[in-house]
Amino acid sequence: MKNQKGFTLIELMIVVAIIAILAAIALPAYSNYTKKAKVSEVILAASSLRTDLSEYVASNNKLPDNKWQPDFQETKYVKSLAWNGTAIVATAQAIGDAAIDAKTITLTPDASKVANGVIPSWVCEGSIDTKFRPGSCQGAPAAANP
Repeated sequence: MKNQKGFTLIELMIVVAIIAILAAIALPAYSNYTKKAKVSEVILAASSLRTDLSEYVASNNKLPDNKWQPDFQETKYVKSLAWNGTAIVATAQAIGDAAIDAKTITLTPDASKVANGVIPSWVCEGSIDTKFRPGSCQGAPAAANP
C-alpha cells in the first residue's frame, strides 16, 4: 500500500464547517462595531460644539438662547448639529441601520455654575440605542476636565 499524503474529505469538511461557524459569529459583531464607529463621529461632532458653547459661557456667564447656531457643514454621518437653547442635538444619517439613521445624540450642559462662566459637566444621551453609543454616552453626567 502506498503512503498517501494530504487531507481526507472529512477533515476538509470539518475545517470548512469551523470557518463557517466563526464567520457566522464574527460578521454580526463586525457590523455592530462599524455602526458604533460611525455613531462616534456623530458624538465627536456634538463635542466640537461643546467647546464653542463652553467658550460662550466663559465669555458671557450664561447659556446662549436658541437663536445661537453653530457653523456646521453636513458630513457623511452627521446630518445636522444644532443648539436648541438647552442642549446640543446632533442628528445621524447614512449609518446603515434604520434604527440609527435620523436619530439623535443630545449633549445637555449642567447649568448650575453657568453664572460663574463654567459648565461643570455634561450629560450625553439621545434616541440612538445605547448599544451603539460608547460608554461615555449612556446618560450619566460626565465630569468636567479640571
